[in-house]
Amino acid sequence: MNQAFEFEYPRVLSIAGSDSSGGAGIQADLKTFAALGCYGMTAITALTAQNTLGVRAIHGVPPAMLRDQIDAVVEDVGVDAVKIGMLHAPDIVLTVAQAIDRHGLKNVVLDPVMVATSGAMLIDNPAITVLVSELFWRAAVVTPNLDEASLLVGRPLDSEHAMQIAAQELLAKGAQAVLLKGGHLAGEVVSDLLVTSSGELHWMRAPRIHSRNTHGTGCTLSSAIAAHLALGATLLDAVQLARAYVRGALEAGAAVRTGAGSGPLNHGYAPQAMRLRPLRQPVAGSHG
Repeated sequence: MNQAFEFEYPRVLSIAGSDSSGGAGIQADLKTFAALGCYGMTAITALTAQNTLGVRAIHGVPPAMLRDQIDAVVEDVGVDAVKIGMLHAPDIVLTVAQAIDRHGLKNVVLDPVMVATSGAMLIDNPAITVLVSELFWRAAVVTPNLDEASLLVGRPLDSEHAMQIAAQELLAKGAQAVLLKGGHLAGEVVSDLLVTSSGELHWMRAPRIHSRNTHGTGCTLSSAIAAHLALGATLLDAVQLARAYVRGALEAGAAVRTGAGSGPLNHGYAPQAMRLRPLRQPVAGSHG
């Protein structure tokens, strides 16, 4: 008996590293996708041995295996949005860039993961160069924090004015849009800046949430943006909704003790049911 399929889930693919402690990387991404009602999938770029105190070891996945993971997911399930996280080596960056082109992937959110919350470097310098040249222009938005943006522009960033100049420089390097996260600035107000290719500036400010549990904040934010893009939001709306989700997860997890260091957010503080939408014709990057 043939089954008549009428619905599909919003589908989001995370291309990122695995965090054995569950607070960041693909583990945080999958929790975020699920909490926002999306169907999450992964293509693992690297295995890390880490906990709330730091990263002990990194084991890279061979490029061919990464390519096969992406191809297998896209060719069968399909993808509505992509979150890209830890890409530790040049050949891994190139593998992802080629997959974006091969499958026509859209709604790509690039989180240029370079430094762990503990301070450990997660990418080598040659990979940073290739990341900028091959992925910036292929992504709908790039989401560096201040430490990552400082590495990219080659100087410290210590003010909102410096953030604005740096964001413009990242656009000049090829980014279609930049969400520069200002959480590392001093003060009781956290300022994030979204700059689009048309030159529009959107400052988003909110009171600082004091918590030791900030591990995976950047991964969670970029994943939430991708999820909302998969759900049909505009980029500005996706960023604003993602920021609200992350703030809620920070507040809900602030009083929880998980490990001896920087613990995770509470990703499941307000879970949404899996979204259903009418089955439609395949879109770019979709065979489902």
